[in-house]
Amino acid sequence: MPFAPFEWMLALRYLRARRKESFISVITGFSLVGITLGVATLIIVMSVMNGFRTELMGKILGVNGHMQISSYDGTGFTDYESIAEQIREIPGVVTVTPYLEGQVMASANDANQGVLIRGIRERDFGRLREVGLEEVGGTTLDGFDETGGLVLGSLLAQQLGVFQFSSVTLISPKGSVTPFGVTPRIKAYPVKAIASVGMSEYDKAFAFMRLEDAQIYFNLPDAVNTFEIMVEDPDRALDLIDSIEAVFDGPVAVSAWQISNKAFFDALQVERNVMFLILSLIILVAALNIVSGLIMLVKDKGQDIAILRSMGASRGAIMRIFFMTGSSIGIVGTFFGFLVGVVFCQNIEAIRQGLSNLFGVIIFDPVIYFLSEMPVDMQNDEVLAVVLMALGISFLATLYPSWRAARLDPVQALRYE
Repeated sequence: MPFAPFEWMLALRYLRARRKESFISVITGFSLVGITLGVATLIIVMSVMNGFRTELMGKILGVNGHMQISSYDGTGFTDYESIAEQIREIPGVVTVTPYLEGQVMASANDANQGVLIRGIRERDFGRLREVGLEEVGGTTLDGFDETGGLVLGSLLAQQLGVFQFSSVTLISPKGSVTPFGVTPRIKAYPVKAIASVGMSEYDKAFAFMRLEDAQIYFNLPDAVNTFEIMVEDPDRALDLIDSIEAVFDGPVAVSAWQISNKAFFDALQVERNVMFLILSLIILVAALNIVSGLIMLVKDKGQDIAILRSMGASRGAIMRIFFMTGSSIGIVGTFFGFLVGVVFCQNIEAIRQGLSNLFGVIIFDPVIYFLSEMPVDMQNDEVLAVVLMALGISFLATLYPSWRAARLDPVQALRYE
């Protein structure tokens, strides 16, 4: 019968190389290590890329929303409560947040920094907390509507050298019109709290103030200039544009995340695919080592094959013996690679910090990668795909040497014995 016990016995026996077959054993060891490293590396890299994309999408869309609506003329929307209620009634819309946004220059302690000010209500901070907005340094966002002031990003506060209750001066070029020209609007605000989203791109450029204060500062009384919308299915946000535009009497600018961040997420997808292709070559090289090792093993075991054939072993039995010998290397290597990859992913942040402390270097700098921690997101279907790919390549690599062993002529092998 196929895969009979004697076939398994011989296959496992050929895996245990004797002293004269030490070179073949070395090739087998390299093949095993190569497949292990290839599978583990693929699982780790793909999981980190998935985590990176998930975290960035969560932070970017969490702060900016799935869709944004703004006016063309810059006058804003005075009946924003009514408009927000009409948008919420559209099927597929989850939340609508009106706010007032403008660019200013923040100045403190002889330091200046361009800042995007967002006037927002205290109850809308709840959604920002869901995407990671946390108070820093013992500050608190409670009572924001009553006390007012500024909520600065943690990196912005560091650049300006300010703390809670410090004063920050905001300078806007869109000031009052005088006979001598436009004078900048300058006003100082106390720092109410310091917060962090965990993404440096926002923590160093965003500041929040009470909506009423922002309306006064930007000279838009009782108005907002932007609506932020969260939808049930972010991938279908573009389908809601026509329904949202119908709510407004005049033309408005409606932007979905697929449009405003398309280049960024497309670049991530391309990089992910290229990394998968490149790292798959590690498994392919290891599989070629299996081929070379089996070919040498077949050549070395020519006499054994001839004797087995003369004793009645079929060509199929010989082929299965060497197929199981090579496949065992691929199976064991894939299994160890799977274990190494999963364990590494589950402890990746501890490993990163340990390596950083050991070598005294910064691994995964948050200023460069926009995230405070190395993200990881293992997806079962991708891990399964990596395992099946490694097994498939390993099985295919054993076919030719196994077929060559099965085609060996016993007469030719024993002619000179």
